[in-house]
Amino acid sequence: MAIEIERKFLLANDSWREGIERSEPMAQGYLVGAQALREGHARASVRARLAGDTAWLNIKAATPGIARAEFEYPIPVDDARALLASLCDGVLEKVRHHVRVDGVLFEIDEFHGDNEGLVVAEVELPAVDAPFPRPSWLGREVSALTRYYNVNLIAHPYRQWSPAERAAEDAAC
Repeated sequence: MAIEIERKFLLANDSWREGIERSEPMAQGYLVGAQALREGHARASVRARLAGDTAWLNIKAATPGIARAEFEYPIPVDDARALLASLCDGVLEKVRHHVRVDGVLFEIDEFHGDNEGLVVAEVELPAVDAPFPRPSWLGREVSALTRYYNVNLIAHPYRQWSPAERAAEDAAC
């Protein structure tokens, strides 16, 4: 079983932009999404993701936290487009920026549409307690806040959040 260990952070400033190696627009939608998870009808989110000429299906365990079972399978781009257009309740749009710090890759997602204004950095780690660089632009950790999970951004988009939710005042320090 594949386990993804990922930590998620808000950004303290825009200086990360100086280190962008590459950027790619992405669209993703959920075939099994937040409502089914909330109601206990599903034990995993299932999403279709499209980035340029690459597409894949992703299945992620519905357990909160930084370590979760995850499976990813490439699919034809035309299939991803059809899934996003016809079987998903909504489509999340973002640009993913790749920024490397001391050899560690940070994926910075800059959201658009109903989630415009939300920018988060994610870092995947080999172990839950693995050390990683803390650049000055890395802000408050929001890994434990499920509203920052992509699956929840369709049902409760950033534009609907209160100032307290946006500031992640309920995040562990």
